[in-house]
Amino acid sequence: MLEPIKRPPARNALSSASDRVFELLILLLASVIVLVFVMSIYQLGKESWPALHKFGVEFFVNRTWNPVSGEYGAAAMIVGTLVTSLVALAISVPLAIASALFVAEYAPKWLANPVGYLIELLAAVPSVVYGLWALFVIAPVLARWQTTFFSPDHPDRLALYTKCAALWAQDKTNLQCFFVPNSGSGRGLALAIIILTVMILPYTASVARDVIRLVPQDQREAMYALGATKWEVISRAILPYARAGIMGGVILALGRALGETLAVAMVIGDSQDLLKSIWGNASTMASVIANQFGDAQEMLHRSSVVTLGFTLFFLSVLVNYVARIIIARLTPKGIQ
Repeated sequence: MLEPIKRPPARNALSSASDRVFELLILLLASVIVLVFVMSIYQLGKESWPALHKFGVEFFVNRTWNPVSGEYGAAAMIVGTLVTSLVALAISVPLAIASALFVAEYAPKWLANPVGYLIELLAAVPSVVYGLWALFVIAPVLARWQTTFFSPDHPDRLALYTKCAALWAQDKTNLQCFFVPNSGSGRGLALAIIILTVMILPYTASVARDVIRLVPQDQREAMYALGATKWEVISRAILPYARAGIMGGVILALGRALGETLAVAMVIGDSQDLLKSIWGNASTMASVIANQFGDAQEMLHRSSVVTLGFTLFFLSVLVNYVARIIIARLTPKGIQ
């Protein structure tokens, strides 16, 4: 006589006490992340409320930042943050992808590993070292370059400098004057962009190299079997497959550029005025926080500085959210 089939035991019967403890521990650890996020929003919002209550939306569109008169507007710092980050990203991404392709596809093993290690080593250098290197090495070069190639003493450039000086005196600028130096110190927006480019390059390069190496070898061999060249294999088989991972590295680099503080604060010049020239002094939200938070004794001043941090916090969250949408769209359907 056949015995009836027994129903499998419930999941709880199979789980041991240690499994339940481990599950509870993982849940608690994951909850800590959510708690930190919520508490960050609460604390930043609480400290930012006096400035937001007084200035409202004007805080984000007003470009005047004057602690003496008690008037605070973050427009210049927001623009400075976006310009430095996006321009540095635009310069570093092609260099990073090119270096990743060289290491993963072209370089022999004896050369690929040391080059990859040196690229990753750039991410381990402290930001203060980058700031000192920029001040003592790059800034004098930029200063000499400005005085040599952009000198207002040159007859052909005198009219341009006169026109730009008149615009700058009215707190205005145009596209042509934006590339004309208004100082010869070497410090300023251009130096901040250069140092940010170097600092964020290893993030995109390392991630791009790893995802390129993860592309299945079958895809390469299939393209070669069809008579494709090396460039056709890279452009049609490797990069489309790895584009989601590369975009992840780009967003990681953008997050680092948006929040970089010490190195940028050392070289950007700390001017809260409207951007008049790429060679002139400027500021970012992170650099203003670093330079003024310790000296902000007046309540409204301190609240305005914290509001910059609150704005930077939400800007980083927004960038990561948009990045997840982009990566989801770029990921090949078969590996989602």
